[in-house]
Amino acid sequence: MTVIVNAEASPVLFLRPWQDDDLAALVSAYRDPELRKWTLHPIVTDDDGRRWLDLQHQGWESGERMSFAVREEGKDALLGNVVMKRTDPLGDTAEVGYWTAAPARGRGVAPRAVRSLTAWAFSTYPVLVTLELLHQIDNVASCRVAEKTGYLFEEILPAEPPYPYDGHRHCLRRPD
Repeated sequence: MTVIVNAEASPVLFLRPWQDDDLAALVSAYRDPELRKWTLHPIVTDDDGRRWLDLQHQGWESGERMSFAVREEGKDALLGNVVMKRTDPLGDTAEVGYWTAAPARGRGVAPRAVRSLTAWAFSTYPVLVTLELLHQIDNVASCRVAEKTGYLFEEILPAEPPYPYDGHRHCLRRPD
């Protein structure tokens, strides 16, 4: 099992692949209207949560989606999710995404988790040259996370269904 530890500040964050026993915490996190506002596939029921967890497991098996539950040292609370998506497992570009559970917002969890995932991605996949972080233009918090983690603004992406608004594409290139 892959586990990423981020000890850059207290409390220590642990990122680990999602497990079936995360179901209750996952469903609970998705009760938050702010989280549901930014997701395409809200999780309302346990069945929704099981399907989502199955997709995360399949993503690891295919190498197309490496998704981590974000936890805090010594606590049971789920703080969020961070994911690297590779539509072309042999390609040099991947996308980074994340969400933060309501109780964890404003504590620096998202930037720390994104930095940890970024370091892991570049060290684990030598072929990767660029990581992209995409968000809707009206998601100011995601823009701040991109900036805090060194992902530079590249361009405005036009709205495309199912996204109702234009988006931002931020990129971080492999350090030399």
